[in-house]
Amino acid sequence: GGRKKFEEEWVPCTKLGRLVKAGMIKSLEEIYCHALPIKEYQIIDYFLKDLSDEVMKIASVQKQTRAGQRTRFKAVIAVGDKNGHVAIGVKVAK
Repeated sequence: GGRKKFEEEWVPCTKLGRLVKAGMIKSLEEIYCHALPIKEYQIIDYFLKDLSDEVMKIASVQKQTRAGQRTRFKAVIAVGDKNGHVAIGVKVAK
């Protein structure tokens, strides 16, 4: 991952984050079993130390406007720990 190694101490903002930091939740599978939304990236960083990412696809997307065409780029990224945990991210940017 591209996270900074010298980041300051994590202060959880959500109830799930407080439970993870307190040690009451032991694994990601426990979170997935209860279908809880993960809203802080620090929760993933807590359980998965060595993440790697790979750009799967970058495509240009065009929208027709009155002034012409607006071009944006759509990226699809795969992130995982090479041990069974995989996530797909999709984002469109100018």
